[in-house]
Order: sequence, then C-alpha cells, then structure tokens
Amino acid sequence: MELAKIALTENRLLKPAGDAYLKFWLTPEIPAVIAMQSIQEALVLPARRLTPMPNMHPVMLGLLNRRTRISWVIDLAQLLGVSLLDVSTQQYTIVLLQVGDIPLGLAVHRVEGSVRLQTEQIQSPLGQISASLVPYLRGCALLQQAERQEVLLVLEAEAIVQSSVLRVA
Repeated sequence: MELAKIALTENRLLKPAGDAYLKFWLTPEIPAVIAMQSIQEALVLPARRLTPMPNMHPVMLGLLNRRTRISWVIDLAQLLGVSLLDVSTQQYTIVLLQVGDIPLGLAVHRVEGSVRLQTEQIQSPLGQISASLVPYLRGCALLQQAERQEVLLVLEAEAIVQSSVLRVA
C-alpha cells in the first residue's frame, strides 16, 4: 500500500507543469500557440491538394479532403490582419482544428512543436498588440528560449472558428 502511494506521488511530481499548446509561426516574425485540446494534426501538403472555391472571402484558401473529411482551410495570418501567405507557394503548412463539430484548417508559416504554459504566464493582450488581434486572443505569454525571450500570441481556437469572416450568409 505504501509503495503505491510513493509511485502515485512520483507520477504527480514528474507531470510537466502547465497546459500543452502547439507552437507555430504566423509569419517568420510572429510566434503563436493554440491549446492542444483543439488540435487534430499538423501537416505539410502540396498546394494542389486544396480546392479553391470561387467568390469566397480572400482569407479562404480552399477545401481540403483529408481522411474522408472535408475542411475549409484559411490563411490564419490574413484572418488576424497581420500578413498574407505567399500564394505562389508549392505547399502549405496546415494545422487542423476541431472545435465542437466544426473542423477548420489553418495555414501558417511553419509549425515548431509543443510548449507548456501555466495559466499565470498568460497576460492580457490589451495595449500590447494590434486591436484587430484581440478578439482572437486568450492573451500573450512570455517564453524563455535559450538566451532570448519570445512573446507568444495565445490564440483561442473557438474565436477563430466563430469568426464572422467564416460565416456564410
């Protein structure tokens, strides 16, 4: 019995602190994260795998058929008003989200991996960043990377999926 308590205590001590987030780059200069609970997968696909749709908002890159599921893919940087992806690209880096029953692909500059953030690390974005980003943010977090610090945009997957740009009338 005592041995089981020790093993349980050791497991709690070994558990990494904070929640898991997928880290990626919106542009070569802007790092961001989204909670892993919304992430299905991250992949790199040839641009030809997206089917462009006519008369759609420019943020909509097209439809993706992946594992018998159809998802819209959007240019996340353009949705957030920070940049445009290079449309002449031969491939896209795509983060597939699932929020409730809504799948959505986010085309980003590149995916870096995962990080853990504690709730107290996430600070209010007000006054620190462009007002156009605020509706899509949970906050900003300072991440110590080797000898430098990065300010991460902590994006809210639900806010992205609910964007008015993505609603079809």
